[in-house]
Amino acid sequence: MKKTVIIIAVAVAAVVAGILGFTVISDLIQENKLEKELDAISEAVSGENIDIEAVYGMLDRTVTKNDYAEVEKAYKSYLKDSFDNSIRIAELLNDERITSILTAENYTADGKDFAETKKYITETKAELERCKTLYSEFFTEEKAKSYIDGKDLDKYYIDLYMNEYVGDIGNDGSADELDAMIAEITETLDRSEDVIDFLIENKDSWQISGESIAFRNDSLTAEYDRLISLIGQEK
Repeated sequence: MKKTVIIIAVAVAAVVAGILGFTVISDLIQENKLEKELDAISEAVSGENIDIEAVYGMLDRTVTKNDYAEVEKAYKSYLKDSFDNSIRIAELLNDERITSILTAENYTADGKDFAETKKYITETKAELERCKTLYSEFFTEEKAKSYIDGKDLDKYYIDLYMNEYVGDIGNDGSADELDAMIAEITETLDRSEDVIDFLIENKDSWQISGESIAFRNDSLTAEYDRLISLIGQEK
């Protein structure tokens, strides 16, 4: 009987050890998959010509299983929202309408009350400010952690997410650079709006001739030229 008990005990221990060994190996495989996936995403967004469709393809898929899949989904959601915001900022900063506000074409199309132009300037400045604030938030642990909060995961996986994947997300200087770029564009929009307001106030004293604007008197021409010259200069 004693031998039987020993044999059973050894067998159970072997099975448990096998299960534990399999679990450890399985975990290592899942972590390795996720590491490779995140490395691929990092490489995809680090070049000059980013393949946005490819990046979104990786962010939308899940390559791991079980609890690791929950970690992966949380982190990719965090990355995707950050990427979305960065893309939106790029769209705003490179919008051709910014440089077309003070053109004869826009004066003809939207003058002389410039309702659409005023709306565009107001909405663009507000959107830039919103995106700038959100960009800074993505560099906080609170924002990053919000993507995994509420998930039924062991502390190990929460720590893995925060320590290994999120890591040290303090401002690396990019937020300051972005602030400067947004401030420059906002300044351009403010200066452009000053010109538009001048044209609205003097709507009966100017007209478009070809690609040029002509005013009723020299003083209005001089003031218009002065306002135009201020674009690109700090207030």
